[in-house]
Amino acid sequence: QVQFVESGGESVQAGGSLRLSCDGPGTTVAWVKVFWYRNQREMVASITTDGNTEYAESVKGRFIISRVSHGRRVYLQMNNLKPEDAGIYHCMSPQNIQDNAWGQGTAVAVSP
Repeated sequence: QVQFVESGGESVQAGGSLRLSCDGPGTTVAWVKVFWYRNQREMVASITTDGNTEYAESVKGRFIISRVSHGRRVYLQMNNLKPEDAGIYHCMSPQNIQDNAWGQGTAVAVSP
């Protein structure tokens, strides 16, 4: 079971921006579709190995998921943050989801 590591969460004011990062050992992130989840419940965004993206309706137009470093890191750029965006964000592979294997995540707090 390969676990990814999330970083970049912090406390911001509404309207602000954050960029979350998802990293894994070696090139593992590059090999799989990556999902960002909020509070282990809501799928916020996903990106395939060839760059196709999907977003939850609640974040469309504000969040951008992308791959960098030859696909070995995945970013979640979060703009115009709202209080309802707050939570623990996890990046997950399909195998992690199937196995219900959640890492530590990274916490985002948004004050009004």
